[in-house]
Amino acid sequence: MARERGYDLVEVASNSVPPVCKIMDFGKYKYQISKKQSSKKTSDIKEVKIRPQITDHDLQLKVKNIRRFLDDGDKAKVTMFFRGREIVRPDIGMKVFTKITETLEGKFNVEQQPKLEGNHITMVIGPSSK
Repeated sequence: MARERGYDLVEVASNSVPPVCKIMDFGKYKYQISKKQSSKKTSDIKEVKIRPQITDHDLQLKVKNIRRFLDDGDKAKVTMFFRGREIVRPDIGMKVFTKITETLEGKFNVEQQPKLEGNHITMVIGPSSK
């Protein structure tokens, strides 16, 4: 029947009794299997934006979002933007980043330490590899 229709006879489940076979295009079947295997979750980078004058409650909400991203297996990029004359006090921003790392509980890796670049400070946090 498979030859008459121009398809292949493919064994789908070999460990069942009797083995399950289907009449289908084998090339298409191989492509679908490889697509399923390659669509596994890869880690994305989620960005969280903050300001140097952030309140404690807002900071707790941001930390909660970072924790959710890390639990999902994604990385979190924390970016702090400075406006106007705020840039003359980057030490205030660094204190906020210290607070973030202290309040994050659980296992995580700081992949990029807080770094001043222009008018913003960036830090990348990744989930623990263990």
